[in-house]
Amino acid sequence: MKADAVHDVLIVGGGHNGLVCAAYLAATGLDVRVLERRGIVGGAAVTEAFHPGFRNSTCSYTVSLLDPGVIADLRLAHHGLRVVERPFANFLPLPDGDAFRLGGAHTAAEVARFAPRDVERLQAYTAMLDRVVVVLRQLMRRTPPNLGEGLSVADWLASWEIARQLRGLDLATRRDLLALFTKSAGDLLDSWFEGEPLKAALGWDSIVGNFASPYTPGSAYVLLHHVFGEVNGTPGAWGHAIGGMGAITQAMARECEARGVRIDVDAEVAEVQVADGRARGVTLADGRVLHARRAVVANVNPKLLYQRLVPRSALDADTAQRIDAYRCGSGTFRMNVALSELPDFACAPGTALQPHHQSGILIGPSLGYFERAYFDARSKAHNPGWAREPVVELVISSTLDDSLAPAGQHVASLFCQHVHPEVDGGWDAHRDTVAALMIDTVDRAAPNFRRSVLGYGALSPLDLERTFGLVGGDIFHGALGLDQLFSARPLLGQADYRGAIPGLYLCGAGTHPGGGVTGLPGRNAARELLRDLRRRPRPR
Repeated sequence: MKADAVHDVLIVGGGHNGLVCAAYLAATGLDVRVLERRGIVGGAAVTEAFHPGFRNSTCSYTVSLLDPGVIADLRLAHHGLRVVERPFANFLPLPDGDAFRLGGAHTAAEVARFAPRDVERLQAYTAMLDRVVVVLRQLMRRTPPNLGEGLSVADWLASWEIARQLRGLDLATRRDLLALFTKSAGDLLDSWFEGEPLKAALGWDSIVGNFASPYTPGSAYVLLHHVFGEVNGTPGAWGHAIGGMGAITQAMARECEARGVRIDVDAEVAEVQVADGRARGVTLADGRVLHARRAVVANVNPKLLYQRLVPRSALDADTAQRIDAYRCGSGTFRMNVALSELPDFACAPGTALQPHHQSGILIGPSLGYFERAYFDARSKAHNPGWAREPVVELVISSTLDDSLAPAGQHVASLFCQHVHPEVDGGWDAHRDTVAALMIDTVDRAAPNFRRSVLGYGALSPLDLERTFGLVGGDIFHGALGLDQLFSARPLLGQADYRGAIPGLYLCGAGTHPGGGVTGLPGRNAARELLRDLRRRPRPR
């Protein structure tokens, strides 16, 4: 079939990492074209209407991990991006009618109410994380050594540089780093603290998008993965992008277009074209064939890439087998809810705006509660595959951004755990049942919540896969386990963003450093492709 067009680089998937990669490549003069399956660019970081008059961040919903270097290099503030910080981190309604607040000036007093000794321990814990995160931030921006069939000179130098950095740490910090990479979040937090609400507030990050118990070995890294970010220069803070998460990707798209990138929506890729053992282009679902002079870059889940887009015959048997075993799956059920008024919490009465309405509101009082929710969903002993008492984080975006809802009304994001990625009878049969359960879970803490719901949009793990390509609903494009991190992400031999076939590169969250709206996989992948093409300027 005659080629429809020829470009230097084709990028499959217009999510934020694809846009970041495109912008860096185009800065060197390369002819880059981005192909997005949906009718809107941005992947899982988009803002969409879900009920008449109400918009919200459809999937990803809060900002912290976006790399400051990416923000500056892509001139996102120039293109209108503005991020505001929450007044404090978390608000936990508790079953006994009390509440716990974490963050801000009242933190010490709040922690002391539940466990006085935890006040000093929290200071030491925060200092420990600060030391470790310095190293983590450096590793996030590096290309991992590619431990495939022998180390190249570049891989050897990278290994030496990483070893040099780790040798520079004192012994205590090395031990802390080892604990964070190997222990469960529950065991780690139990060794530090006594107060259950504090451990719940800190441990929530270990189960976000992770279908696991907080006592699963290795889950401490998932906790760590969520603390290396910042908002407007404040380390570890979380915030909201005015206009929702789509404001981030729309700003990225504007910078891409300013650099000459062509972005196509409604352009589903059906197959990566492979000829003479090399990725040469793509075939679109409508039959058009696009050729790539230099490279095809995939911003999709590695499992989706190798099982659905790359011909099986182009893969060696070992790669094909191992990508089949690549672990994807999430315990996440995602909702956007239109509200007639703010939640009236029994432990903090009132529907007038209060600081706790602007925080991350967590329905889940303890690590034990998190663990029961996971095993309840996994066992399917009492239902087709969801926790009877789920964990829900409620973020009321309109309290920080009144552009999302009509005056006097509000919009909320519900990020819910745990549900099984696959339920008996299929998710289409159970979506609204589980949505009602999530609403009732919040209603127990804020008894006006159910009656204030004007409408909602619900995304099961299946919906997340169908809509955003998140296989098994996995928001990280693959589990963040020790066997799928750093040089093993997604597989040994592909950690340097170079795929299983020459001319094929990976730039999505299934590569180092993993999920979250960071932009780093896209930035790092662009650096490696430009190194291969010997082009400048490159991301530093």
